[in-house]
Amino acid sequence: MFLISVSIFIKIYMSNEKKQSQAKQVPKGQNLLEFIFLRISQASALLVLIVLLGIFISLLINAWPVFKEFGLGFFFSSDWNINKNKFGGLISIYGTLTTSIIALLIATPLSFGIALFLTESCPIFLRRPLGIAVELLAAVPSIIYGMFGLFIFSPIFAEYVQPFLNLTLGHIPLIGILFSGNGNGIGILCASLILAMMILPFITAIMRDVFSIVPPVLKESAYGIGCTTWEVSRHIILPYTKNGLIGGIMLGLGRALGETMAVTFVIGNAQKIQPSLFAPGSSIASTLANQFGEAMPGLHFSALFALGLALFIITLIVLSLAKLMIIRMEKNQGATT
Repeated sequence: MFLISVSIFIKIYMSNEKKQSQAKQVPKGQNLLEFIFLRISQASALLVLIVLLGIFISLLINAWPVFKEFGLGFFFSSDWNINKNKFGGLISIYGTLTTSIIALLIATPLSFGIALFLTESCPIFLRRPLGIAVELLAAVPSIIYGMFGLFIFSPIFAEYVQPFLNLTLGHIPLIGILFSGNGNGIGILCASLILAMMILPFITAIMRDVFSIVPPVLKESAYGIGCTTWEVSRHIILPYTKNGLIGGIMLGLGRALGETMAVTFVIGNAQKIQPSLFAPGSSIASTLANQFGEAMPGLHFSALFALGLALFIITLIVLSLAKLMIIRMEKNQGATT
């Protein structure tokens, strides 16, 4: 978001310089309206940057006492003991990244399949109802997903899914430890599945809209020479829409990283790291939701702000990498063409 705002500001500034050089050829009244519009656009872009900078500074100021006490080792320490005033953010950071990545790995192919079905294979009379249903899923409050996960999904998951995964994947070398143990349905994997359900409609809606802008003549030409639906999707739709797909996936990842209530219900809220995905854990958002209201001024209070700063930095890094990936893909595409 920061990089996008900077690029928008630069483009507006360059456009303003170009407009000023052509001001003599534009009527005076229209030139005044252009000047007002450009200044408002610049102020809007600067406002975004100021808000981001203000959030970062406020988090850093409140988190400074814990950094002064533990240094940058706070991010790599697994200690979280309120009574002894020992705090580390590794457990929450690990839980946040693990649940978000697993959710993204599950939701992305499902979203791609649903979006492709809605735009290419779905009967016309079903496209609008199914599309509306997908968008309605995105409007469901996160606490509803959390209640569904705690009271309905986790008991089913514990009774049927976890034993099956333990008996099958649990005996495979190296990855078997991830599916070992007898869980009660609450843990990292359950939270990841609930997150996948939450971000799936977001990614699906964006992918469907991106697929719909592919010129029909390109797809019709491919079908005309005998291509199958998969070949059209792979060689026509994907290359044409890859930038939009990355944007949709990153939007879903951003939603997963910052999700609070749904994860708090089903992750177990345990301040420890275990290799099994069935074990309970904790995320940054769930830790803040559980402890921020009871935190007293001091290192505990500062440690929670440090976790918020860590989440801010993680999100900024993810969005920056996505922007750089899109820029590199555009350059490579220009070089090949």
